[in-house]
Amino acid sequence: MPNTAKIVYKPVGLATGLAGGALASLAFRKLWDRLGPEGDAPQPLERDHTWREVLIAAAIQGLILSVVRAAVQRGGAVAWRRATGTWPGED
Repeated sequence: MPNTAKIVYKPVGLATGLAGGALASLAFRKLWDRLGPEGDAPQPLERDHTWREVLIAAAIQGLILSVVRAAVQRGGAVAWRRATGTWPGED
């Protein structure tokens, strides 16, 4: 990929990453509202929750974030290839 295309792709990749993070956060909140107990997911520094509760919530959140992030990045790369004929990250 020419240097110009790499420079142009950087903000596109950043924007899709931020959008993916927001989408993953929304998906986690919706899932937690359906499956979890009342209220927000337990945070590590909240005294009222057990290790188990905190770690399960973190594992679910991490899984959702990783899957959504990968899907968004892959979709962005495919869209970039269709628009430019080059694959992001390849020299």
